[in-house]
Amino acid sequence: MDLRRRPPKPSHRNHHLLKQPQKPSSAAIRRSPSPAPKASDALPLPLYLTNAIFFTLFFSVAYYLLYRWRDKIRSSTPLHVVTLSELAAILSLIASFIYLLGFFGIDFVQSFIARASHDAWDIEDEDETRFLLNQDHRPAPCLNSSISTSVSRFMDPPAPLPSQDDEDLVKSVVSGDIPSYSLESRLGDCHRAASIRREAVQRLTGRSLAGLPLDGFDYESILGQCCEMPIGYVQIPVGIAGPLLLNGCEYSVPMATTEGCLVASTNRGCKAIYASGGATSVLFRDGMTRAPVVKFPTASRASELLFFLEEPANFDTLAVVFNKSSRFARLQKIQCSLAGRNLYIRFSCGTGDAMGMNMVSKGVQNVLEFLQDEFPDMEVGGISGNFCSDKKPAAVNWIQGRGKSVVCEAMISGEVVEKVLKTSVSALVELNMIKNLTGSAIAGALGGFNAHAANIVSAIFIATGQDPAQNIESSHCITMMEAINDGKDLHISVTMPCIEVGTVGGGTQLASQSACLNLLGVKGACRESPASNSRLLAAIVAGSVLAGELSLMSAIASGQLVKSHMKYNRSIRDMSTVTS
Repeated sequence: MDLRRRPPKPSHRNHHLLKQPQKPSSAAIRRSPSPAPKASDALPLPLYLTNAIFFTLFFSVAYYLLYRWRDKIRSSTPLHVVTLSELAAILSLIASFIYLLGFFGIDFVQSFIARASHDAWDIEDEDETRFLLNQDHRPAPCLNSSISTSVSRFMDPPAPLPSQDDEDLVKSVVSGDIPSYSLESRLGDCHRAASIRREAVQRLTGRSLAGLPLDGFDYESILGQCCEMPIGYVQIPVGIAGPLLLNGCEYSVPMATTEGCLVASTNRGCKAIYASGGATSVLFRDGMTRAPVVKFPTASRASELLFFLEEPANFDTLAVVFNKSSRFARLQKIQCSLAGRNLYIRFSCGTGDAMGMNMVSKGVQNVLEFLQDEFPDMEVGGISGNFCSDKKPAAVNWIQGRGKSVVCEAMISGEVVEKVLKTSVSALVELNMIKNLTGSAIAGALGGFNAHAANIVSAIFIATGQDPAQNIESSHCITMMEAINDGKDLHISVTMPCIEVGTVGGGTQLASQSACLNLLGVKGACRESPASNSRLLAAIVAGSVLAGELSLMSAIASGQLVKSHMKYNRSIRDMSTVTS
């Protein structure tokens, strides 16, 4: 969001309360304290050296005095009779004690003072808020009326920023003098920009972001490509499922999720597949799509371009124009659909190891500019006309595919079904028929003829830096189960026509996501065989979905679904204590 928003204008009833910026209240002064100077700031030596010196001095003179006093006691010398060296030692002991007390003791005492002041501020804030609300009976902006009573106070006093310069920047962002989005370019320090923006958001909204981590993230790595105006990052646990035995190779599959039982269930499916000899996958289509919409004065004129694009002799020319956009972009086919005087053109192309949305869009732009010379009356309505179709469930993707189209299968022995999955082959086949096939048909599902493919796809997407929104079409899946070998064994397969993944670009280059891709052996682009890494990642996604489908269907068939979730997906922690 853009933080250049101005605060709302005061009403005529409380205008006199907010009109005098020259004379702020004492509470307002306390809420924006400038950083207090520390005594250590004036020391000529680094702080750790100064501490070492005084620690050494304190224990040395203490030992010396104890040694001297023991000698005096043995020789019956009065203790109050001191020599010059003993006097210097006593003064050194007092000086070092004062320093250590000031360094370690004052902050401890001030913490109690700050806590008492914090409570006093809360009470004063409530009084001020109640007074302002009484002056103007309208509810506070951006607050839900059902909870406005419990959150009607201002936020806790913000922690002092490292310097007065940062405090001034925060005030400028809050007032709108400096746009929030320009902090990175102005400061040249992405972490500092995120810190200032975070504080500005807290002051603008009156809500704390204390639980959102800020430190420990490389904000430089997302600049200009992953996320704009960051104020922190969200932590999602990553579990590991496997080994998944797929096409003769073993893979440990990272899954980022907050849903209990998901990783454990997928892991059980991997165990059953492994015990039965592994799974096999085949990629039968690979092409990312983009479909612009163009308009003409008449429908007949739009049909002329349709005939031009469907002419095989013109495809080679358009492919040359399209392929100039990238070393890896390769135009595969063009499909057109006419609606009145609007023509929707669906381009499909190979994109190497990248997911390829930007690549195909650039190639489409080149083709449109070329066609503009041949058809000057053509008007481009939009680079995307939703005939692609991206981030939406669509029959065109379900039927014709988008991204990687993969089928994955495995033959599970009856013994494994009984011992590992705790059910029977006949129960699984019947449940798949009445649930995944018939049940989904009754619901009018589009690409949803499965138990929970989206669960596994989303978890792997987040862990490996894919676009989570493309889970919508990437989770299109039909799960098939058949009894084979006279009903003794189970044949299970998943067919997924539009898995949209890449191993370069976007979030794949972030440190955590890159590590997960490296775990799978598909990090970056494959120079020897372009597109092989992204295709292998799509196969791993399909294999993991196969394992997840097998395990969940077995849990439902054996009646263990609710029991397992109650056992492993229910927290026993006192959440009221945790949140406080």
